[in-house]
Amino acid sequence: QVQLVESGGGLVQPGGSLRLSCAASGIFLSRYAMGWYRQAPGKQRELVTDITTDGSTNYVDSVTGRFTISRDHAKNTVYLQMNSLKPEDAAVYYCNAHRIMYGRQYDYWGQGTQVTVSS
Repeated sequence: QVQLVESGGGLVQPGGSLRLSCAASGIFLSRYAMGWYRQAPGKQRELVTDITTDGSTNYVDSVTGRFTISRDHAKNTVYLQMNSLKPEDAAVYYCNAHRIMYGRQYDYWGQGTQVTVSS
C-alpha cells in the first residue's frame, strides 16, 4: 500500500519559515517526479514546485527565491523549505508522486498539511 505522509505545517508569522516533509512508504520516491501543490479556500489546487528524478526543479513565480524543494533518497522523503512566508502562502499543502511507466500513469497524493501565515 502506497502512502505519502506530509508533516511540518502550522501557524507562522509573516516573514517566518516552515519546512514541510513528505515521507513515502510503498514506493521509492527516487523513481518518481515529486511535486508540492497547495489549495487555499475557494481556490483551485495549484502546483507550487516540482522536482524530477534527475533533480531538476521548477517553481511558480510567486514562490521563486523563497521556497526550495529537495529530496533525500535515503530517507525516501521530499522536503519543501518555505522562507519569507506571506499571508497569501496560506493553504493546505499536498505532495504528489508522479510516474509514467509502460504507458501507464501513476499518481499518489498525501493527505495534506495546513500552513497558516498570520500575525
